[in-house]
Amino acid sequence: MGQLRRQTILSSISTYFGFLVGALNTYLFVHAGQHTFSDAEYGLTRVFTDMGGMIYAFGSIGVSSVVYKFYPYYKDHLTRRQNDLLTWALLISLAGFVLVCLGGWIFEPLIVRKFSERSALFVVYYRWVFPFGFGFMLFSILETFAWTTRQSVWSTFLREGGIRIFVLLEIVPYLLGWIGYDVFIKVYAFQFLAMAIILWGHLTRMGLTNLTLHVSKVTRRFRKKMAGMASLTYTGIIVTIVAQSFDGILIAGFMGLSYAGIYALLLYIANIIQVPQRSVQAASIPHLAQAWKDKDYGRIDRIYHRTSLNLLILSSALLALIQLCAPTAGSLFNIKADYQAALLLPALFLLGVARVVDGGTGVNSQIIGTSVFWRFDFFTGIVLLALRIPLNVFLIKSYGITGSAVADLISLVVYNVVRFIFLWVRFGMQPFNFRSLLAIVYAFAAYYATALACAGLSGWVSLFARGACFVLLYGVAVLASRLTPDTRQLWDGVRKRFGVRVD
Repeated sequence: MGQLRRQTILSSISTYFGFLVGALNTYLFVHAGQHTFSDAEYGLTRVFTDMGGMIYAFGSIGVSSVVYKFYPYYKDHLTRRQNDLLTWALLISLAGFVLVCLGGWIFEPLIVRKFSERSALFVVYYRWVFPFGFGFMLFSILETFAWTTRQSVWSTFLREGGIRIFVLLEIVPYLLGWIGYDVFIKVYAFQFLAMAIILWGHLTRMGLTNLTLHVSKVTRRFRKKMAGMASLTYTGIIVTIVAQSFDGILIAGFMGLSYAGIYALLLYIANIIQVPQRSVQAASIPHLAQAWKDKDYGRIDRIYHRTSLNLLILSSALLALIQLCAPTAGSLFNIKADYQAALLLPALFLLGVARVVDGGTGVNSQIIGTSVFWRFDFFTGIVLLALRIPLNVFLIKSYGITGSAVADLISLVVYNVVRFIFLWVRFGMQPFNFRSLLAIVYAFAAYYATALACAGLSGWVSLFARGACFVLLYGVAVLASRLTPDTRQLWDGVRKRFGVRVD
């Protein structure tokens, strides 16, 4: 667990740095002022992200799952110069992207009819979604390769930090009046392509980007299995990403880009809870793939338990901090009135709970995806899609943004319960124990104690007091009860580094 813990910590640092830059970007998008972005302009950036994810899903043709599963065989049986896995992954996804562009051209009249009334700005810049999606797809495939080659720290920094720095460098000249929104959104469309070029450079420097059209012995041996896996996981990826991305597009279609902008803010705040989860997932994939290859089930079970407990601790803490601090922070930082009102909606809490559930079940998706039962990903994706899209359509129409949050929570709970049951029944693995319950109880207790202690405070004093009080109470409870070995070892490392002695 030592190398996995180190990679997770470094990835988490990169991710949190990115979220700090992202928080600044989000503030600049939503703050009240004379020269700022309209709600619709901010909402369009959210729709670009959703559409980029869908272009990746359709264009990649399932190559990411193939890379996850089969890279250990390429690594063990070929030299780096003989490894042709990346070449075929890029060529196949490029062919898929050409087909996506063809479909986008064919369905453009339908898009114009559906969005022109409430989301006219999306219609104006519809074609710029495709360079955005191409960059998204290319970066995602290179990121997958980076994860499997244990270069997750750098790829995580680019996705979480590099992208947001790129956007910040666009926002500033826009707010200063040096460029208009037309230039902003067109440059915005190339952010992932820029990060893909940088990641390619890093992987090349590490000697990991060999390109060859020679078909290796591993490709010849496993080509039928890889094709079968790609064809099934392709559908599964489409199902999963469409289910994850469709909410913002539906809100834009039913309610307008302004509401998509409000939802984007709530989703950004809620997604802070997923920062540790994303870092753990990136770091765990090569370890899980190797453990399945070696039939080291004990190692898989340990990773499952430790990631579940650690993520439950961190996600519960982050949800509590958001509930304690977000409304006050919105007022103090003078964001627009409609965004401040949205922070008080139940939607933010519901989105946060959904992410606690998703994180608290550990790396179940990565365990299944790197096993011989990767087909199960497809079936659980079908469950997610079958729930999420109809629930979103019905609940958005009835309850607006809060309805979308309810749909998100219900679908993610069912999705993770199905995966939990599968791993428990098939392998006898389940990640929960009494410590899992204590993590939630401690978070609730620290939350209510902080809320009561700081009830009479206001302004900046309230904001800092709430954050400090909760972190102190929850941190002491977790450390004193030795809730997880990882936090204790991390604390011991910090004490040694700074020479702190505790007798």
